[in-house]
Amino acid sequence: MPRIGLDVMGGDKAPVEIVEGARQFLADGKAELILVGTKQALKDIDNVEKVEVNDFLPMDVRPTEVLRRKNSSMYVGLQLLKEKKIDAFVSAGNTGALFAGATFVLGRIEHVDRPALAVPVPSLKDFTILIDAGANVRVRAEHLLDFAVMGLAYAKVLGKDRAKLGLLNVGEEENKGDETTKEAYELLRTHLAENFAGNVEGHDINAGKVDVVVCDGFSGNVAMKTMEGTAKMIVTILKEQIKRSSFFAKLGALMLSRTLRKMMEKLDPRTYGGGFILGVNGLVIKAHGSSDRKAIKNALEVALKGVQMNLVEKIAGEIARVRDSGAGR
Repeated sequence: MPRIGLDVMGGDKAPVEIVEGARQFLADGKAELILVGTKQALKDIDNVEKVEVNDFLPMDVRPTEVLRRKNSSMYVGLQLLKEKKIDAFVSAGNTGALFAGATFVLGRIEHVDRPALAVPVPSLKDFTILIDAGANVRVRAEHLLDFAVMGLAYAKVLGKDRAKLGLLNVGEEENKGDETTKEAYELLRTHLAENFAGNVEGHDINAGKVDVVVCDGFSGNVAMKTMEGTAKMIVTILKEQIKRSSFFAKLGALMLSRTLRKMMEKLDPRTYGGGFILGVNGLVIKAHGSSDRKAIKNALEVALKGVQMNLVEKIAGEIARVRDSGAGR
């Protein structure tokens, strides 16, 4: 049975909501959980393996602190993954710290210079994978090629065997963008010709024009946070308008309640749980910093799926195949 480690101390709502999310996941009996946290945080949960620590990283910590604080819940969890004592590790802690820890503790897959954060976001065609979603602010063209290869491998795990890939840019024309994006365009067209659909713009992400959108971490994070804010706005306005409506309008909303629930579920970032830090020698899942119990349960489901589909091994194989073709170096 897969063994998944969970950082009980990571996230704005830790440890209470993290523990409750663990309880909900354990109820399904799909995997073993190893909870990493302080004695106080772990005292009220039974029938689960625990690893006690006496330190944890606050959400505003400097990323490099994870390498110094080796008895923190995040570092210990990553070390368990490195030692193969768990098959995946989930944390809602500081993104920079988790990224730095995963890179230095686990090491990178061969030929990968920059690991990246891959997050599925809702679209009119189910979902679109956004990579990088915030780990690398500045990148080179060959890094974007790595991100693209990893994103396509992730898409296969999620059931899209012939995924289409787009490069996020300020216009669809191939001569758009700065020198990095222009160079990346040529690399993607040369080495991923069967998948590459060209440049895409921000509005194409949720439209589902392509299955994978590749970009630098700065642009990706801004895009993702903007989408999350827009989704929350839509749901809030919809609820407010229903409350203010006439009796017949409320009756209509009641008749459409199942459809409205499905729409709200699709727009809810908690449904997707978290994203993978791809390119490291281990399965690391970054849950949203504001994750509640629902988001944590779903992040654990994401981790389980990654284990079952051998995501790390598949990405390593795809990276090796592309690099053997002479791409980027």
